[in-house]
Amino acid sequence: MTQPPRHSAASLIDFAQQLLVAARMPADKAAAVADILVEGDLQGHTTHGLAQLPGYLKEIESGSMRVEGDPEVVNDAPAALTWDGRRLPGPWLVLQAMAAATERARTLGTGTVVIRRSHHIASLASYHARAAREGLVLLLACSDPNNASVAPFGGLDPVFTPNPISAGWPTGAAPVVVDISTSATTNGLTNRVHQEKGRLPAPWVIDGHGQPSDDPAVLFADPKGTILPLGGLDSGHKGYGLSLLVEALTGGLTGHGRADAREGWGATVFLQVIDPARFAGLAAFERQTGAVVDLCHASRPARTGQAVRLPGEKGDALAREQREQGVVLHASILPALKPWAEKLDVALPG
Repeated sequence: MTQPPRHSAASLIDFAQQLLVAARMPADKAAAVADILVEGDLQGHTTHGLAQLPGYLKEIESGSMRVEGDPEVVNDAPAALTWDGRRLPGPWLVLQAMAAATERARTLGTGTVVIRRSHHIASLASYHARAAREGLVLLLACSDPNNASVAPFGGLDPVFTPNPISAGWPTGAAPVVVDISTSATTNGLTNRVHQEKGRLPAPWVIDGHGQPSDDPAVLFADPKGTILPLGGLDSGHKGYGLSLLVEALTGGLTGHGRADAREGWGATVFLQVIDPARFAGLAAFERQTGAVVDLCHASRPARTGQAVRLPGEKGDALAREQREQGVVLHASILPALKPWAEKLDVALPG
């Protein structure tokens, strides 16, 4: 069987950066966006890596993603900062926010930055290893008040986006990285499976009459279906509650969300950095988190040959392998980028 082609991570980052610069994005912003997108593919989050780049380029071309300037400061308190992102590139904004929050956390123990009117921020899991390497805890969540595809538990009409919430922290070994949607699946996955005329692994959606289904086509039918909250029909009240929490942390704290007029594809972001050194100390933190990791690894596997893993371990191992052996892109990614490469006169990666 023919093996899929592999690409060096560096070549993919360079390719993405060249496309963004050719589309008029300043080089520093383009480097940040390219790095975060490729990190998503390295970790296996193929719907939120370079798969997002054609959409980003289209948004730049239309003017819906701004590329020049900095975020506007809405409010500035010792441990809390509120920005208007002015629809600037989301990955760049998040990295800037991490730097600002880290500076405050080093002094105050914690620093929080919330961002209204950011553009899309890509895979949340792409940010956490950076913070963990510095001995920091990072909490990150986002919503998109411009769209709705997830109904509240017990309802048929969509209110939320998948509203991901994530966290990462050091353990003395590989960091734990938890990145979950508060819905049963994501828009990226349902759109891809629908385009491929496939089925979801389980009934993660409901049709417009409230019947559960594994066919993403119901999301595009009339009446439209919706994605179920995390937990599905049985315990979706839990995902519903988490969706409400994300809305409070994002739209609530930024003062901008579903009560306002829609502006287009984007994100409202909550980001908090915690410095364990300002609490019981990093060594004490890693002693405790490392002990929990060891206990989980030592737990007898429920299925023979399938040892217990920690959240983020699979992505971390895959990223290390692909950095060494090359990145396998989803088959749809380069064909979607080829027209942009031709239009912007950028060579496709070999």
